[in-house]
Amino acid sequence: MDDMFNKVYEKIKNFIRDYWKSIVLLFVSYFVLTFPVPYYIYTGGGTININDRVEVAGTEENSSKGSLNFAYVSELEGNVATYLLSYLLPGWDLEKEEDYKLSENETQEDIMLRNHIYLENANQTAILIAFKKAGKDITIKNRHFYILYIDENSNTTLKVGDEILSVDGQTFSSVTEYSNYITSKTVGDTITFLIKRGDEKVEAEAEVKDYDGRNLTGISLSTLYEFETDPEVTLHFKSSESGPSGGLMLTLAIYDKLTEGDLTNGKKIVGTGTIEEDGSVGEIGGVKYKLSGAVKNHAGLFLVPAGDNYEEALKEKEKNHYDIEIKAVSTFDEALEILEEQ
Repeated sequence: MDDMFNKVYEKIKNFIRDYWKSIVLLFVSYFVLTFPVPYYIYTGGGTININDRVEVAGTEENSSKGSLNFAYVSELEGNVATYLLSYLLPGWDLEKEEDYKLSENETQEDIMLRNHIYLENANQTAILIAFKKAGKDITIKNRHFYILYIDENSNTTLKVGDEILSVDGQTFSSVTEYSNYITSKTVGDTITFLIKRGDEKVEAEAEVKDYDGRNLTGISLSTLYEFETDPEVTLHFKSSESGPSGGLMLTLAIYDKLTEGDLTNGKKIVGTGTIEEDGSVGEIGGVKYKLSGAVKNHAGLFLVPAGDNYEEALKEKEKNHYDIEIKAVSTFDEALEILEEQ
């Protein structure tokens, strides 16, 4: 046994002695190429069938003949290797990290937390609109208020992702009530927050400042709800998925499951756009990547927010000779009308 070990040891030692320069070069190259740089790289888009994300009690699995699909953008964190590849590979685009942040003080964790809050808000808005439009029962049981953004000039110990439980010992039923309370305070006042951060309840503070003539603390909130629905709806999203841009398509998919008929009419439909509580559809980023992903995955129709997003999509279609129908939508009702006419 010892003899075998010695032979292996000698082979390894001789290999290192003969190729040590190559080994050192390999390790140095790896660390250089994986060294982070302050950029993000967009590398193209794809689609996700929403049937894999939506479960409504009492409805048949995949009852539609076609499919409703999210459009997404593939994104990489920048390092030396991906930075260099972006200059060599078509469709690999750079974005500065500073343009990705809402303020200079933000961390990558802040961005991730905000994007997950965006996703949760979009999901809940989609459920709310779909149930109301379908005439199904939905009741708001509770509201939770989360810190979405902190201005770089604010003076606070709050963090993005904190859940606000009370403000100066008072609870609020809406963001509007909270805002009215803050604006009633005097510049220089210190506001005390009871918050939930992770699994702990702690206190935090924020100073009231003058923001263009308004008394504010420099923080923005997002409301997340607890619903009771009939039938019960469950959404299945991966921990790596985030952002609000799938709101429109998710609303359509839930509505399709709650109602009779088939919104897809046998087509593969891909779309993008945020959704608001009034049913309006908001613009998003990365349209050209999402359209490219829809074409690559053989979609027959691409739904896109009206305005600049729609104009960009039309230019990309003409530039790349895409064979796909593109429709602009401003509201959920418009999107529904387009699909019902297919």
